[in-house]
Amino acid sequence: MTRTDKMKLGTFVYTFGFHPASWLHPASDVNGANDFAHLLDVAKRSEAAKFDFMFMADSPAAAVGDANALARIPTKMNRFEPLSLLSALAVTTDNLGLVATVSTSYYEPYNVARLFSSIDHLSRGRACWNVVTSDHDETGYNFNREGLDPHALRYERGNEFVDVVFGLWDSFEEGALLLDRETGVYYDKSKHHTLNHKGKHFQVRGPLNIARTPQGRPVIAQAGGSEPGMDMAARTAEIVFSLASNIERNRAFYENVKRRMPAYGRDADDLKIMPGIVINVGETEAEARAKVDYLIDKMHPDVGRLMLSEFLEADLHDVALDQPFPMERLPAAPKGSRALFDELVDFVTSGHTVGELIRHYAEKHTGNGMTGTPSQIADFMEEWFETRAADGFILMFPTLPSSLDDFVRLVLPELRRRGLFREEYEGRTLRENLGLSMPANRFAKTQAAGR
Repeated sequence: MTRTDKMKLGTFVYTFGFHPASWLHPASDVNGANDFAHLLDVAKRSEAAKFDFMFMADSPAAAVGDANALARIPTKMNRFEPLSLLSALAVTTDNLGLVATVSTSYYEPYNVARLFSSIDHLSRGRACWNVVTSDHDETGYNFNREGLDPHALRYERGNEFVDVVFGLWDSFEEGALLLDRETGVYYDKSKHHTLNHKGKHFQVRGPLNIARTPQGRPVIAQAGGSEPGMDMAARTAEIVFSLASNIERNRAFYENVKRRMPAYGRDADDLKIMPGIVINVGETEAEARAKVDYLIDKMHPDVGRLMLSEFLEADLHDVALDQPFPMERLPAAPKGSRALFDELVDFVTSGHTVGELIRHYAEKHTGNGMTGTPSQIADFMEEWFETRAADGFILMFPTLPSSLDDFVRLVLPELRRRGLFREEYEGRTLRENLGLSMPANRFAKTQAAGR
């Protein structure tokens, strides 16, 4: 091992697992979507393994489209609101970081600042906001819009949104709460600051009415392979979820994002690049492959068609599974993730059929992952980590909790034997465990500079 730091790991959570047929697996809890006990169990298992965090992916809309296919995908139709869930997990776990997706397109900055500050206090410093601008039309229809706003507008609004939230999180300086019963003074008003933001998209006076959190502010996560996404990540993010499917591409992405950071006055170590990878592990290669094939065989072809159609914006209902992908139906540019779009284009341009693409997408989703033995998977992860294609990984387990259990039982001991992953948590907060610095308060910095 050449790096002195440790690999970071997080559990990616769709209710039953990442695979669309995961709810059909006999080891899954078919009632899990509305049962807090199931999700708490996943959190407890992740915490016992000393994972850095649990990430709740979300879209604030039910999916629309082929009703026959959607009737077979419960994750798209039935799931908890993530901040409500994080609030419950905050008081039932002790060390695990808690990450939730909230879109800058459909909230107000003051709401987000107050919600995540509250969760950070409730969890004693384990909250993380996954910043997205949204990429599904069905969400916009629920928020006074006709589908999605243009990509550039979403990022312009998103950047200003994050700036306002950061400013609100600085409302209270460290030590602002005096709590002096003798004098009857609760807080130092000179350390409580009004933001007075007036921008293109938001007008927010402030200040926030909740004290500075145990982490200074919650950790920021982001995904996005576009130019605006990478620039936003370099300026604001502390965890980045990448989607490149091979080590060269991800190493290039890693270097690209981190070299932008000094221009924003940031140290590259204050950003962790964590590719999302689908892990299928078995005692033997044949056992691991059998787990993959079981779930793919369980998935109805209509589900695969729907998933591809909604991402690629290409109607595939009339294309036979044994036919080549109709390239003329591909859009010139993606509406969602550029990185994922590029991976799928690479796959279909090499001559694969629609049926093969469905199986590929069902296995890897992100275009990335590993199926094999514990040593093969550890080799894969070690190479990415040691050659700085990744600082860690978002583990997209096909089924929950069974695939998580397989990884903890088979792969984690090998990573620890190689000195790649922790034995115990390093600190109390998510920021400490990720090895991130404490953010400075802008108002305290300004006052210090004026003295």
